[in-house]
Amino acid sequence: MFSDLNQLFERLAASKFRSSFHLRRRELSYFKEKGLDTIMEHAKDLLQTRLFAAEIPNDGKQTPMKNHPVFIAQHATGCCCRSCLEKWHGIPKGRALTAEEQQYVLAVVRQWLVRETENQQKLKISIANSKNL
Repeated sequence: MFSDLNQLFERLAASKFRSSFHLRRRELSYFKEKGLDTIMEHAKDLLQTRLFAAEIPNDGKQTPMKNHPVFIAQHATGCCCRSCLEKWHGIPKGRALTAEEQQYVLAVVRQWLVRETENQQKLKISIANSKNL
């Protein structure tokens, strides 16, 4: 686990695959409609059944690639399956995540969502400004 999430996000940004994930219009609209607190409640529920258990029956295939901001955040942060969680965060497979590890994963997902929505807003402003030139 990374004690400094900035280091993690630098490493993720260097991955062509991980850095290719962004919220699309549908997921961004859903995020804005529900708000971060509600999305994080969804994250807690989704991750409890799809990631935090010791054994995941369909590990590596349990996280869809679209349709919910949490799914996109999971792929973008290497929190999509136990193999990626082990590779990117050093959390071993074969056992349930501790409460501390669960909080860490939720913090990573939350931080990515905050960064992504802020970046989307900056991009929107930049595009609007360039049209006014």
